[in-house]
Amino acid sequence: MIKSLRGMNDILNKDDYTRFTYFIQTATTVAQRYGFHFIETPILEETALFKRSVGESSDIVGKEMYQFEDKGGNDVCMRPEGTAGVVRAFIQNKLDRAGGTHRFFYHGPMFRYERPQKGRLRQFHQFGVESFGQESVYEDATMIMMVADILQKLGIGYRLQLNSLGCKECMPPYRDNLVNFIESVENEICEDCQRRKTTNPIRVLDCKNEKCQSLYENAPKLINSLCESCESDFSKLKKILDANNIAYEIDTNLVRGLDYYSKTAFEFVSDNIGSQSAIAGGGRYDRLVEFLDGRPTPAVGFAMGVERLMELIVMPEEVREGFYLGAMDEEAVELVISLTQKKRQDTKATCEYRSRNLKAHLKNADKANAQYCCVIGSNELESQTIWVKDLLNKTEETISLKDF
Repeated sequence: MIKSLRGMNDILNKDDYTRFTYFIQTATTVAQRYGFHFIETPILEETALFKRSVGESSDIVGKEMYQFEDKGGNDVCMRPEGTAGVVRAFIQNKLDRAGGTHRFFYHGPMFRYERPQKGRLRQFHQFGVESFGQESVYEDATMIMMVADILQKLGIGYRLQLNSLGCKECMPPYRDNLVNFIESVENEICEDCQRRKTTNPIRVLDCKNEKCQSLYENAPKLINSLCESCESDFSKLKKILDANNIAYEIDTNLVRGLDYYSKTAFEFVSDNIGSQSAIAGGGRYDRLVEFLDGRPTPAVGFAMGVERLMELIVMPEEVREGFYLGAMDEEAVELVISLTQKKRQDTKATCEYRSRNLKAHLKNADKANAQYCCVIGSNELESQTIWVKDLLNKTEETISLKDF
């Protein structure tokens, strides 16, 4: 028997697909209310896109990409994240030259070759949002408030962690100070951190090794080295969140380690999913459009992993809706199908293709979670009526087909 690949799961049982679609519908509704519109980018992209955007020193590019050469000799890979493709589409469609603000949301499968574990699969789904053209810290706050709204509507508790990564003015001197500190403890840190000291020093602060984390408690903090502009923006961001009753914690080790990230960085974390506690994350990446050969364009965004959130979702009580139609006489089957099709123009409707007894139809209607069970037998066919039972209110009546 052929089975699915390891870490690539089916969304098949009712609880999974109900939660999955509820998440996407809820997040989509919130994003649209904030004035964002849907964008779809290809699953397959040139590998160079992710090497330049995510960074060759990252674990994603170095270890986790599904990368191969296609039949045309092109070096391609399955997308490991969503932002790079959206930025590529933004530049390719010359929106970087159009001016103004451009706001997008997307959802779809991503692919990373890593060890599958709970909430972390090789094919997983993300919901993400990207905004281009707005330098204002109010746009950063809008992103955070959008995530908070989505999580609140899904019934998911969270803690918000916040940091500032500075800008191209205050980051370089901080990086030099950090490298000096790393060198002072170089013999005690892990191999990954020793490698990152050269390739991407700020990423050492994100190391999950407990010994490294204890050492980095004494590392210089970027938040203490911000220039006047970055300090002002960070203070304003905190003030906006305070005014909108969004609680947060300052995490000075929260980083986005690539050169194009700047200023705001944030993560929403949950204490209910084990050690992998991040459920959403984002920040400002004002230089990424420029890195990918577009015109300099300020940008900010976030992404959420759907599978990581599914078990945390508090589902609304299931409400009966729509119609179930069935025939108790073979001669009524085609009429039932025609009536079902007409009902579908306005509401949810399902039907049974075979003639069954009333008990079987009531059972099927209950399984379909329909509000109305509608049945036509030989008597109803002769009188051109239909028997209707309201399964929610426990009432029943026989009405004319015309009125139905």
